[in-house]
Amino acid sequence: MRLTIASGAASFAAAFLLYPLFSGGSWFWTSLGAVLSVVAAGLLSSRLSLPAWAAPLVGLAAAWIFLTVSFASGKAWALVVPTKDSVAELIRLLGVGWADIQRFAAPVPDTEGITLLTAGGVALIAIAVDLLAARLRRAALAGLPLLALATVPATILADPISWPAFIIASLGFIGLLISDGRERIGHWGRAVLVRRTRAVNLSQERTPRDTADTSGLRLSGKRIGFAAILLAVLLPAALPTMEPVSFFTFGVGGRGSGPGNSISIPNPIANLKGQLQLPQRRVVLTYSNSDNRPRYLRIYALDTFDGQQFGMTQPKGAPQNRTENGPLPDPPGLGPRPKIRDVRTNIRISDEIAKLQFLPLPYPPRQIDIDGDWRADVDTLMVFSTREEAAGAEYEVRTTEPEPTADLLDATDSLPSEADDRFLALPENLPPGIRELADEVTAEARTRYEAAVMLQKFFTTDGGFIYSLETQGHSNSALADFLLRSRAGYCEQFAASMAVLARLVGIPSRVAIGYTGGTKVGDHWEVGTNDSHSWPELYFEGVGWLPFEPTPACAAGQGSARVPEYSQPRPEPSTGSTSEPSTGTTSSEADEPQNPQARRNTRELDREGTVATGTTPPDDSMPLAAKIGIGAGALLLVLLIPAGLRLISRNRRVRRLTWKVSQPSDELTARMVTRRGQATVAAVWAELDDVLYDYGMARLPSETPRALARRLTEQYEFDAESAAAMAAIAQSVERVLFARDPGRIAPMGKELRRVRLALAATVSRGRRVRAVLLPPSTLRRMRQVGERLLDGFDLLETIRLRRTSAQRGA
Repeated sequence: MRLTIASGAASFAAAFLLYPLFSGGSWFWTSLGAVLSVVAAGLLSSRLSLPAWAAPLVGLAAAWIFLTVSFASGKAWALVVPTKDSVAELIRLLGVGWADIQRFAAPVPDTEGITLLTAGGVALIAIAVDLLAARLRRAALAGLPLLALATVPATILADPISWPAFIIASLGFIGLLISDGRERIGHWGRAVLVRRTRAVNLSQERTPRDTADTSGLRLSGKRIGFAAILLAVLLPAALPTMEPVSFFTFGVGGRGSGPGNSISIPNPIANLKGQLQLPQRRVVLTYSNSDNRPRYLRIYALDTFDGQQFGMTQPKGAPQNRTENGPLPDPPGLGPRPKIRDVRTNIRISDEIAKLQFLPLPYPPRQIDIDGDWRADVDTLMVFSTREEAAGAEYEVRTTEPEPTADLLDATDSLPSEADDRFLALPENLPPGIRELADEVTAEARTRYEAAVMLQKFFTTDGGFIYSLETQGHSNSALADFLLRSRAGYCEQFAASMAVLARLVGIPSRVAIGYTGGTKVGDHWEVGTNDSHSWPELYFEGVGWLPFEPTPACAAGQGSARVPEYSQPRPEPSTGSTSEPSTGTTSSEADEPQNPQARRNTRELDREGTVATGTTPPDDSMPLAAKIGIGAGALLLVLLIPAGLRLISRNRRVRRLTWKVSQPSDELTARMVTRRGQATVAAVWAELDDVLYDYGMARLPSETPRALARRLTEQYEFDAESAAAMAAIAQSVERVLFARDPGRIAPMGKELRRVRLALAATVSRGRRVRAVLLPPSTLRRMRQVGERLLDGFDLLETIRLRRTSAQRGA
C-alpha cells in the first residue's frame, strides 16, 4: 500500500510541470481528483490481492467514473454511473479539447475540453506508474511515464522548465524510489549505510519488529536524492543551454536558447497562431513612414527545412554590425539594376510585448537608430540583441526597397545564383506527390520568376485552397495532407508550402514571420495581434529576397495581407500596345490592392546613392580551433582552482610570519606580542602539516611535535641547518601548547622555508609538480566540505511523518 500512495504522489508531483501551459487553475484540482481516484483504486486492488493485470483495469474504471462525475454527471445514472449519453458527452468534450489545443498557444485557457484532456492524461500516467512501481515492482522504470509529463512543456515552450516545479517532480520520484527500496530491504535484513550515522545507545531497549529497520536506508536515500536534485538544479546554470526543438509543429518552428550571451527565440508559430486566435485584438506596434504606404514588418527569417517544419539558423551579430555603427550590411543579392525606393519608417513597440529580442522591420533595412546593443545578422538582416528587449522601444528604420519589374525578374535567370545551398535543401524522403505537384503547377513557366508567380496563383486562386485556423494536429504527412488533400490552413501552411514548392523548382526560398501592414489610423498605421503573419521570401540574383503572398488576401483575420505588385501575372497585351517597360528603370505607381487610399507620396525622397554589392562583412562565427582553445582554457582554470586556493592559504600564513620582534615596554604590549607569537606558531604548524600531506609525509595522529621533528630529521637525513629549523618549530609548538607562559616567540618564516626546501629535496619532481598544481591538502579540505554538506542532510532524519511507538505511548 505504501508503493501505491507513493506512486500517486509521484504522478501528481510530476503534473506540477504542466502549469506553464495553462492560464487557469481548474486543470490542477481536476488532475488531483483524477490521481486520488487512481490511488483509491490501487489501494482497493492491494486490499483484495488482485493480480497485476487487473489493477490497471480497476484504475481505468475509477478514473472513468471520476471524469464522468466531473464533466458529464448530468447525463450519468445517479450522477455517477456512466451511461451511453455520458460516454458520448465525454467523447464530444475530448474532440473540443483537442481542437482547442490546436487553436491556442500556451498558456491556453482551461476550458472544459482542455481540462478533461489534461486530467485524463494525468490519470493514465498515474495508472502506468502504479502498474510499474506497485504491481511489477519496477520503480525505476516508472520514471519513464513521469518523464512524459516533463517532455510536453519542454518541447512546446521555449522557456526552460521552472526549477521549483522540477524540484517538486524530482522529490516525488525520489520518494517513490525510497519507498520501493524500503519495501525490498524490509524483507531481507538490516540496511547497510553508505556513510556513518550517529552512535546508537546500545543500552536502549527496542521492541521486536516483524520487519527489518529501514530507517538507515531512508536516511541514505534522502542524502543521495537531495544531493542529486541540488546538482541537477545548480549544474545546468554553469553549462551552455541546449536549443528546444518542437516535435509537435508542422510548418514553421522556432528554436531558441537560454539567457546570457545567447538569443531568446520563442516559438514563432506558437505565438503566431495564439495571436491570431485571441478573442480581442490588441495593438502590438504602431508606425509611420515617409511614403504613407503599409509594409510587412519581418521579425524572423527561417531558412532550414527538415521535412516537417522550417527552422532558423542561429543568427550571428558581429561587433561591426551594431546598429550604432552606422549602415547595416548590404542586402544579399541586391544589385544596381532595380529602381530603389528610400523610405524612413518610425516604429514604436507596445510595452506589453514580452520576451522579444528581435526588431520588427521592413525589408531590407539599411540603417536603424535605436538605443541599446542591437546587431544585424549578415545573411538575413534580422536585427537582434542578447541584452535588450523590444518592449517599449522606439526607433527609426531607413530602407532601400527594390522595385523590380517582371522583365527584370525574368532576366535574372541568366545570372549565376550566389544564394547559399541551405535555401534549396530538402529532405530525401519528401513525398513524391509533392514533387509531382510542383512540376505540374509550373509546367508552363519559362523562367524561375514565372514559376514563382504560378505558385502564388496556385495558392491564392487556382488550387482551391481555403483559409482556416482549425488545423487538426501535425504529423510527418501534414505537408502532403495540406497540399494534396485538405487544402485548408492558415498563413503558416501557405508560407511553408510555397517555400517548399519553390525549392523543388530551383528557387532559393525561406519563410518570414512578422506582421502585415496593419490598419491606417490617422497619420499612422496600427498593427494588432490579428495582423500576425507568415509569408515566403524568394531569392532572385541581382534583386535579392522578395516577399510573395500565397495566403488568400481576403481571408478572415488576414485582411491586411497584400499581393506584391511585381508578383501579379502580366496583363494580356492589347492590340495597339507598342511600348514596353525599360528594364530596371521604371516602377508602377498604382494603388495597393487592399489600400486604395495609399498612393505614392509626391514628396518621395530621392535615392541617396547606388546600392553597393560588395563583399559582406566578415562572419563573426568563431573558428573551431578558437572554440577548442577556449574550452581547454576554461577546463584548465577549473583544474587550477585547488592550486589557487592553496596559494591563497599559503600567502595568508606567510604574512603572519613577517613581523618584527621588539622589546615590550609594558604589560599590554607584552600580551600582544605573546598573542602574535601564538598566531605565528599556529600558521607555521598548519603550513607544515599541509606541506607534509602534499609530499605524502602525513603526520601520524599519535606523534608529538618533538617526535615528528626527530622522525623527519632521521628518516630524510636533514642537514644541520634543516634539523635545527625543524627542532625550533617543534619547540615553539610545544611551548604554545603546554607552557603556562610561552613568552616571546620569534617569527619562524626562515625556519619554515628551510624545512620546506629540505622536504622537497627528498621527493620526486612529479610529486613536487602535483603538490603545486593539484595539492592533496586542498583536495582533502574540499572533500571535507562535501562531507559536511552531506552531514547536513542528517537533519532530515528528524522529520517524522508518523509518531513513534514511544510517542504514542506517552
